[in-house]
Amino acid sequence: MSRKTARLTVDHLAELADPVRSCLFWELGPVDRARLDVAERTAQKEQWLSEVLRDWGSCGRVVRVDGRTVGHIVYAPASRLPGAATLPTAPTSPDAVLAATAWVDPAWRRGGLGRLLVQAMAADLVPRGHTAIEAYGDTRGRPDGCVLPAEFWGSVGFKTQRAHPTTPRVRMELRTALSWKDEVEAALERVWGAVRPTQKATRPIGSVRAASSD
Repeated sequence: MSRKTARLTVDHLAELADPVRSCLFWELGPVDRARLDVAERTAQKEQWLSEVLRDWGSCGRVVRVDGRTVGHIVYAPASRLPGAATLPTAPTSPDAVLAATAWVDPAWRRGGLGRLLVQAMAADLVPRGHTAIEAYGDTRGRPDGCVLPAEFWGSVGFKTQRAHPTTPRVRMELRTALSWKDEVEAALERVWGAVRPTQKATRPIGSVRAASSD
């Protein structure tokens, strides 16, 4: 079994499930989102990603298992994610890149892939001169998955920057994310030897090969 992280591209969007693929919670304000149907939202998501890749550079990572995309994370300057401005704990700090959302296929959750995506995001941003990441968490259990649970961000090393009963803003210094690279890799090697994807009843224990690419 091979596990690989790579830059998010427009082609990867087609492999993601709805409503994740058509979620524009971050990319557009509420008025503009309301005007679009599902097909238009998907097209707008592709357009947004193309423009950010062209103007700012890499703005996401995917994790692929045996050639199949099973998770992703999206991040960009807050100015590129106007939906965040409507949240009660906005604005994002001027020095931070905003992590909008992340998703892992339910069949592959609880195997450390969310943490791996966060670490891949940090590894992408540090060489580009960025020093911090912020995100907005949800404490109410949103059904659409566009705003991640605050518990998730806390579990991968983010600390509360501005508290709120429903939508706290959290922050991670990038040097912190990189400091647990070795810990992540070691933990994943242990976990992937024992944890099996839920859609498969059995799977022999074997070695795991991890790789990453730009």
